[in-house]
Amino acid sequence: MTTPRVIAIVPVGAIEGAKSRLGAVLDAEERRDLALRLAAGTIGAAVATPGIDETLVVTPDDEVRELALRAGARPLRQRGGGLNDGLRQARDEAIAAGADAVLVVPIDIPQVTPERLAQVIAHSGGDGPLVAIVPDRHDRGTNALFLSPPDVIEFCFGGDSKDAHIGAARAAGARVEVLDGPLTLDIDTPEDLLIAQAETPEAVGG
Repeated sequence: MTTPRVIAIVPVGAIEGAKSRLGAVLDAEERRDLALRLAAGTIGAAVATPGIDETLVVTPDDEVRELALRAGARPLRQRGGGLNDGLRQARDEAIAAGADAVLVVPIDIPQVTPERLAQVIAHSGGDGPLVAIVPDRHDRGTNALFLSPPDVIEFCFGGDSKDAHIGAARAAGARVEVLDGPLTLDIDTPEDLLIAQAETPEAVGG
C-alpha cells in the first residue's frame, strides 16, 4: 500500500488588525505580535510533522509569506475573498501538486505540535473518503480539518462549522472522525487567551 501524499494548508489573514476580539486585553501591537507568534508556531509544526509532505501557507500578507519561506513552507498569495475562498485556492494548488489528502490548520491553536498533527492524519487508514475534524472547545467551530481526498467536501468555515463539515461529509458518503485533545483550544476570546497563557505560555508570550 502506497503512503498517501498529504499536504497541509495553513490559512493566515492580514496580520494588521488580527485578533480584534482580544482588544479588551491586548493593544494593537500585542495582538499583531501574538498573531505572528501563532503563525510561526503553526507553520513550523506543520513543516515538521511526519507524514506531511508539503505545507502551503495561503495569505494576503507579505510578512507572513516571508515567514513561511523561512520556515520551509510554500507561500501562496491569496487573491481575495474570505477564508473559504483562500482554502479553495490552496486546495487547487495541493491537488495540482499530487495531494491525496489535505490537512487544514488555522493559526490560532496554541498547543499545536508536530506530534498532535501527526495524530490527526493518522486517521487516514481505511477505505473510502474520510473527513476528520478537531472541533473547538465549545464544540461548534473547526480547529483542524483533514480531508481525504482533498475535495471530498467543500469548506464550511465560519459560524457552526463543525456541524456544517459533518453534514457535508455525511452527504458525500464519507467516514467522519471527530477528534478530541489539546488542539480543541483556540484563541478567540480573552478567556481563551487566559487558558492558553496558563497551559502554553511559550506559544502566546504569557
